Amino acid sequence: MTIEPKRSSPRARTLALLGLSGAVILPLAIAFSGKPMAPGEGVASLLEREGLWWLCGAAVLLWLCLVERLPMSSIGLRRPTWKTFVFAILAGAALVLVMAIHFGVLVPALHLDASQAGAKRAIILRTPLWFRVLLVARAAVVEEILFRGYMIEKVRQLGGGAAPAVALSVAAFTFAHFAGWGLVQLIPVFASALILALLYVWRRDLPSNMIAHFLTDGAGFLIG
Repeated sequence: MTIEPKRSSPRARTLALLGLSGAVILPLAIAFSGKPMAPGEGVASLLEREGLWWLCGAAVLLWLCLVERLPMSSIGLRRPTWKTFVFAILAGAALVLVMAIHFGVLVPALHLDASQAGAKRAIILRTPLWFRVLLVARAAVVEEILFRGYMIEKVRQLGGGAAPAVALSVAAFTFAHFAGWGLVQLIPVFASALILALLYVWRRDLPSNMIAHFLTDGAGFLIG
């Protein structure tokens, strides 16, 4: 069972607000800092960018455990069960379907320009397989910690309900993907963010979110 954060302590609320601010600002700073991924970019640069994301996720977990003194289960990080995998697979299938409908139906039907998103995907597919696995795993783990588990729980701890928690999660996740992907990509990103946020609010099972996220990104970047 997920442990509810204490809401009565002013200190706990202050720490939650500081942590939430960091969880919003740090990912956006990473997403919009530096040059976008370029064809033939060196391995060192690629790993440096990924390392920043892992450090960001680790910093949030350390803040949660050492400063707020809350267990990881307070943000839905707990031992997976069979239901974890069932709902992850169902959510992953829904997310892949969203992407397929968007790029297979909406983009050609509405004559949308998806060249920027296509170019970035092509660049990623030209990187070594081991890097793409690392990229997908990082996105699944770190982004779910930041944008779902921690962000949603801190909004709720500060007195916000599910609706504002989901709204912030979706907005931050979508905006973080704006850099380098283009406006057209934000349509399925927004829909995916909403599905993942609702899954977390419903199940409060972060490993389920992580697996669903991995399956979705894996379908796009590991196959092809």
